[in-house]
Amino acid sequence: MTGQVRTVDGRVAGRRGQATRQKLLECLSEMLSTSPYRDVKVIDVARMAGTSPATFYQYFPDVEGAVLEIADGMAREGAALKDLVAEKSWAGKSGYQTAEELVEGFLNFWRDNEAILRVVTLGSAEGDKRFFKIRMKILNAVTNSLTDSLKALQDTGKADKSVSAPAVAGSLVAMLAAVAEHQKGFDSWGVKAKELKPNLALLVYLGMTGKKPPK
Repeated sequence: MTGQVRTVDGRVAGRRGQATRQKLLECLSEMLSTSPYRDVKVIDVARMAGTSPATFYQYFPDVEGAVLEIADGMAREGAALKDLVAEKSWAGKSGYQTAEELVEGFLNFWRDNEAILRVVTLGSAEGDKRFFKIRMKILNAVTNSLTDSLKALQDTGKADKSVSAPAVAGSLVAMLAAVAEHQKGFDSWGVKAKELKPNLALLVYLGMTGKKPPK
């Protein structure tokens, strides 16, 4: 990493500088998991990291800049979500298993990155193109794979050719994202966690194949 990480003014950060920078990002991530984004201040992040605000500003222009750094790293990890769908079977029981694995992996990713995704969603909703781009990078990883899978099903006569593959795939991913963001709220509707995933997988399977899952 040495030589690849730079300070705000363009200087190359050494090993100690890189370690300090990483510590600041880790502390910021921790604070985002316990405090509203708007309440997080540079001085608090620096204090938690055992350094000064001046040091923070050596590596990041502001809290938002540091948050974008964390979010970008998360989006790179999120690209692996495509592997939950790419080249997977949608036929019969194996197809329903694909739907289950997609739901499981998607919800787990969202839960593991809940704090930073909450900020990304907020920024996107407010029209910040930087956050919107990061959010779409994550969602596109799954949407594009689902689109390709549905087109393949259509080409082999295993799915209705009259439907728009991108529209169906995009709608399913939007549904997954909405459910993932609302995971804690399902309790208020009397929905238990163990009930959510299989029923969501059913909807994904129906959307992709137009058929009920095999018993």
